[in-house]
Amino acid sequence: MEGASEETLASVSSLVTVFEKSRTTGAVPRVHGLEAGHQQPGCRSPTPAGPWEKPTVEEALESGSRTVSRRYLSSLKNKLSSGAWRKSYQPETCPGSGTQEPEEKKIVRELLETEQAYVARLHLLDQVFFQELLKEARGSKAFPEDVVRLIFSNISSIYQFHSQFFLPELQRRLDDWTTTPCIGDVIQKLAPFLKMYSEYVKNFERAIELLATWTDKSAPFQEVITRIQSSEASASLTLQHHMLEPVQRIPRYELLLKEYVQKLPGQAPDLADAQKALDMIFSAAQHSNAAITEMERLQELWEVYQRLGLEDDIVDPSNTLLREGPVLKISFRRSGPMERYLFLFNNMLLYCVPRVIQVGAHFQVRTRIDVAGMKVRELTDAEFPHSFLVSGKQRTLELRARSQEEMISWLQACQAAIDQIEKRNETFKAAVQSPEADPQEQELQSVELGLRAPQWVRDKMVTMCMRCQEPFNALTRRRHHCRACGYVVCARCSDYRAELKYDANRPNRVCLDCYTFLTGNVLPEEKEDKRRGILEKGAVAGSEQSLICSFLQLLGDKWGKSGSRGWCAIPRDDPLVLYVYAAPQDMRAHTSIPLLGYQVTAGPQADARVFQLQQSGQLYTFKAESEELKGRWVKAMERAASGWSPGESGDKDLSD
Repeated sequence: MEGASEETLASVSSLVTVFEKSRTTGAVPRVHGLEAGHQQPGCRSPTPAGPWEKPTVEEALESGSRTVSRRYLSSLKNKLSSGAWRKSYQPETCPGSGTQEPEEKKIVRELLETEQAYVARLHLLDQVFFQELLKEARGSKAFPEDVVRLIFSNISSIYQFHSQFFLPELQRRLDDWTTTPCIGDVIQKLAPFLKMYSEYVKNFERAIELLATWTDKSAPFQEVITRIQSSEASASLTLQHHMLEPVQRIPRYELLLKEYVQKLPGQAPDLADAQKALDMIFSAAQHSNAAITEMERLQELWEVYQRLGLEDDIVDPSNTLLREGPVLKISFRRSGPMERYLFLFNNMLLYCVPRVIQVGAHFQVRTRIDVAGMKVRELTDAEFPHSFLVSGKQRTLELRARSQEEMISWLQACQAAIDQIEKRNETFKAAVQSPEADPQEQELQSVELGLRAPQWVRDKMVTMCMRCQEPFNALTRRRHHCRACGYVVCARCSDYRAELKYDANRPNRVCLDCYTFLTGNVLPEEKEDKRRGILEKGAVAGSEQSLICSFLQLLGDKWGKSGSRGWCAIPRDDPLVLYVYAAPQDMRAHTSIPLLGYQVTAGPQADARVFQLQQSGQLYTFKAESEELKGRWVKAMERAASGWSPGESGDKDLSD
């Protein structure tokens, strides 16, 4: 056995010598077999081109190990994905060779010769580089053995398969070609084992990184690699170049086998087996391609986690990054939006704040919103265009994109993630929200009260408590938000605590109505709501509840302390009265004007946007934002002044 082993080693070593001498003497291999193709005398060798072309030794040394490996891996994936590398190659004829060998046999011979050179390269990787580094690690303890095993992955299994099975089978079949002119059955039998390459390919990027790290970190490690690379067997090529050979090998099998199938005669007995073998080789190539894609996904995911600070609760290798980018957060307290950054994964949305000093992590995670139970919709907000709402169980965010296209892209990406979660979880039924709130949506919100974070009403949209209608002031009646419904309420109306499921059942500040709904407790009589006054016409801010509504400038001394701007509305259920609010979400108007009998006239000023209401010494002056808006208001007020009711035709043209 020892003699046979020595004989095998000598045979493989001679193959290495022959192969490397052919490389150093300038012989150029064929496109199919860049390992060390056989060239017939008198034939012109085609020039290798495209991503399969190897750089010169000088290029490899200048570019560095990591750059070279990334370049090859990227080009390999592009070729595999596009399918361009599967185009058949027409070999050039060799004039004057005088050989009568069939074309299909020439291809089999080329397959054998490139396989011999490939086995020699595997021997160099496994029996020389791997074993020498392993021996040095055990002896000097200068670097761990596990590092060596991680770098070379399953190269030993690949080497044993090709040297003991694949290469001998090809050699025997070519020797017996006269009696058995076929290789399809051989490749069919052995092709399933080629899927072992996926493990090597998946580990390739990490192996190159470990190799570069320990070459700089450990002098004995670097000394062993340098010594082997300078030997004749290595042909002065780097270890990174040798390690790339297994990554490229399977696509070359398909190139040769496809050409073999094309060269077979129509009635050849090996045609069916060869075609089936070609399909199996293609399947193995796709398997390696999937490994490359998975490796790149994990690499990109790890880089994202590093930018986020590698927090334990978000680092998960099963996640997939779907979209990332900057957005503006619409604040419910501040007037201007704030810069924020979103990371959308397949199972969560991370709402982040960019760090001013980006040492280590680039972002700080403020909120994590689970995709399960999340809802998104566009917001119709004239003040903040391109805005959208993200409503999750943990929090609800009002966000603004930089353009309409970007907003649509975010909505589509979020909805796609939600749909994917729903397919895997049949128990969750997401409700599709309309662009504007409607009674059905309000009913849904009441059912989900406390189960998900509400959309908070912005402070500047109200001037009074949305429950008791008392005006806010900075000293005695400050603004608070109900954590259940999102309303802006005063301290007296929010002096209640209720457990909210979306906040891990922790007690939160809630308003009176939500406290009653969530706890079921009966309120004392002294805390019951007072009877609604004549000016308390709530929920008229939306166009669905009003014949017409918008902001108008309030001109003249008649308005007193009411301010220079007001939210004006004519409700559908009270179409003969004009209500004037300080803000759109106020539950009580500060002025109501019965329009019946009033005259609508143009104002005395030169501005065409001004109009007036006049009756028996009463005079109210308004100014619209545009002449078109003024025309709609004048028309609406004239109809109300004449006793017109919304049941009659012609009210569609008044709404915004």
